[in-house]
Amino acid sequence: MADNLNPEHDGFDYEASSYLKPLEDLRNRMTVISGSSHPGVTGGHRAEASLLTANPVGSSGKAKNSISLDQYMAKHLGNFTRFPSLVLSSDGSNSPCYTENGAMIPAESSPSRLFTRLFVDDSPAERQQQARRVRQGRSIMDLVADDAKRLSKQLGAGDRDRLESYFTSVRELEQRLAESEKWAHRPKPKVDYSKPIDIGNSNDFVGLQRLMSDVIRLALETDSTRFISYHLGGSGGVVPIPGVEEGYHTLSHHGLDEEKLDQLALVEAEIIEAWRQLLRDMSTTGESGKSVLDNTSVLLTSNLGNASNHDNLNMPVLLAGGRFRHGQHLAFDRRKNHPLPNLLQQVGLEEDRFATSTGTVTGLETT
Repeated sequence: MADNLNPEHDGFDYEASSYLKPLEDLRNRMTVISGSSHPGVTGGHRAEASLLTANPVGSSGKAKNSISLDQYMAKHLGNFTRFPSLVLSSDGSNSPCYTENGAMIPAESSPSRLFTRLFVDDSPAERQQQARRVRQGRSIMDLVADDAKRLSKQLGAGDRDRLESYFTSVRELEQRLAESEKWAHRPKPKVDYSKPIDIGNSNDFVGLQRLMSDVIRLALETDSTRFISYHLGGSGGVVPIPGVEEGYHTLSHHGLDEEKLDQLALVEAEIIEAWRQLLRDMSTTGESGKSVLDNTSVLLTSNLGNASNHDNLNMPVLLAGGRFRHGQHLAFDRRKNHPLPNLLQQVGLEEDRFATSTGTVTGLETT
């Protein structure tokens, strides 16, 4: 609920809202942004597909999405770590992450499987098998490339351009396969943390958020990856939080019913509290004289500004960490929103534009 999140006044001397009061110890390490959204994106829940792409695929009837921000960054900078990116979720395999060809990337929703993938070494036989799979994948790419080259001689100019784009994707995939083969022979990092036990109650998505956040912190701390997306999908059932008696989806469509609003506030406050704990843990973990939070931009947002009426304007936005001058509330026009892609570009790209961006966020300075 926007009134519980966004402060009444803008600037550095804002008075914390009810949701932000528990975050006061992190005030100077985060920025609140209101009055922003993705230009042209509507469609209510369907706009989830546009969250990290800013492509109005959900509202325009387009059949194809564009690349999401996390995958764009991983494509150019992800080769420094074992995993170019991690796509995670509390809602099965759904995610807001898309490849360059517009295909959704299935998410990992099990903290225990993620922990094993990150920190439990494969046996020698498993390593050899993984290396064989990588080599087989590269062999297939070679065969496909040879066939495509023969085909190109029979195509017109437009089709040749599309085929060259395909060749580029193949070459990039070959490079990623080569990196995977290199990592397959290296031991995984050791951490002082027991393998988590997955939560069986699918309605306890806040508990899952806390559990997954612990593994996310470890992944960043060990530099296993530098790009992570976590999709907090929610549930239709009752969240196990004292005072909450109705299903989360029902509460989100509150229709200004006071009882529903009170219960919804309890759930959302717990979501933000779990996010606060992640930030606090990241702020105390040393990394070359600085904390992980100092070197990491952490964005919390939603595709819905008002879930009750499926409004995609005025998205909730909290930005923490990274090399920004934090401590303020940046309030933009709630009727004529500031393009959120400006923030997506500023967080991780050095390109002139990303999607519908028009520049960088006015008032958000780097240190």
